[in-house]
Amino acid sequence: MQSSTVLPVLFDVLPRVARIAAYIAVGVFAANLVVALGLVERIAGLSRYLTSPANLPDEVGTAIVTTAASTTAGYGMLAEFRESGVLDDRATLVAVTINTFFGFVQHIFTYYWPVLIPILGREVGFLYVGARAAIALAITLTGVVAGAVLLSGRTAASTAVAETDGAGDSDMDGDGGDGERDDPLRSMADDAARKTWKTLRRIVPRLAIVYVLVTLLLQTTDLEAFTDLASPLTSLVGLPGAAVPVVIAFTFDTTTGAATIAPAIGETFTPRQAVATMLIGGIVSFTVSTFKRSIPFQYGIWGPEFGSKVIVVNTGLKIVFLGIAVALLVA
Repeated sequence: MQSSTVLPVLFDVLPRVARIAAYIAVGVFAANLVVALGLVERIAGLSRYLTSPANLPDEVGTAIVTTAASTTAGYGMLAEFRESGVLDDRATLVAVTINTFFGFVQHIFTYYWPVLIPILGREVGFLYVGARAAIALAITLTGVVAGAVLLSGRTAASTAVAETDGAGDSDMDGDGGDGERDDPLRSMADDAARKTWKTLRRIVPRLAIVYVLVTLLLQTTDLEAFTDLASPLTSLVGLPGAAVPVVIAFTFDTTTGAATIAPAIGETFTPRQAVATMLIGGIVSFTVSTFKRSIPFQYGIWGPEFGSKVIVVNTGLKIVFLGIAVALLVA
């Protein structure tokens, strides 16, 4: 393959990988530190209403809280808990599913409120964001139910990461003197940093390789062929023919799709039809976003085998609940 093809891809991918790696580092470091410091009980208090019925350990609550601020950091925490043995594969899938609503919350303040609602107008904007929030919440509650069923019989007690590695002793020298109080904290931070570096060495090279390969694949693949799904889907639910170009635009760029449909609301589309059209755009866009974002990110975090399971669960649940929401809107 010619360097003239690869170099532009590297310049595009490497900053993205560096940004993701930074968030993962924050998540993994925080995961080790909060456990070593015994802060799990304080941070995970509210999230225990979700983790306890799902038979998940308290550490997962810290990942849930973190996900509301940064999805990548939250995933980094879960990856560290899985690597250390706090979570097995089944429990990790349940935790990832429960994280869905909290990953959605951050987008309300960073995108939906300042960007999408002004474009769509108050009525349609709030209806669309409300529909997406309900879908995310339904997926989270599905995760709780799945944990209650699939993880039944397990104890949701804390299994500290630090315990398995010998870190976290409150008085390492045993003398408890004032002059030694900083040493345990420094030791915990150093230990968390070492574990973070170990995790990054495993994840980042894989992340970079998969991102490069996927980006090269996208440059040689006509993903627009997948938008042929738009016409059958819109016809199936009885939407106007004008919904097809909106779905296609929405598939590749949410803001463009919203700007495309906004002038037609009240004339070609009712508010409910407009929201249904955008949700169908979301269904079709999963085909594109899976290639562009999900595969590189999930494979980088978990590896191909478990990453594929996460993608199937995430995408499958989103498509199911998006379909239900569309059916309710056009009923």
